[in-house]
Amino acid sequence: MYLNISLLLALLLLSACSSTPQPTEVSSPRSAFDGFYQQWRGVPYRLGGENRAGLDCSAFTQLAYQQVLGFRLPRTTESQAAVGTAIERYRLRYGDLVFFKTGWQQYHVGVYTGAGEFIHASTSKGVTRSRLDNRYWNARYWQARRLTQ
Repeated sequence: MYLNISLLLALLLLSACSSTPQPTEVSSPRSAFDGFYQQWRGVPYRLGGENRAGLDCSAFTQLAYQQVLGFRLPRTTESQAAVGTAIERYRLRYGDLVFFKTGWQQYHVGVYTGAGEFIHASTSKGVTRSRLDNRYWNARYWQARRLTQ
């Protein structure tokens, strides 16, 4: 009888161990940026805007980096273009900032998301995903920056 109780307790302990939940995987920056994009997709562009009623490109990247990585970017595109390390276009990685010259002393910024694409707040489409090799963006590409925490 004592052996049966010991055996039963051992089986219960083993079964409890086997049902222990595994730790959940922390989301990668890739999935986190994708999730951030899905939350903001279609929000209209508004110069100086910083919320769902409308936001500009640098506010979009500032919010993305704050919410996804906990990293505080400066507010303006020009200031964001001075942080981190400049990288060559062929070395782009997910999460790098990409910058464009869109006019005389006018700049645009977005977040590179791999496969030649970036997310940004477009003046014509609001928050959207675009291709770097798109005729418009390719002609205006200026630089890319990588931020490390």
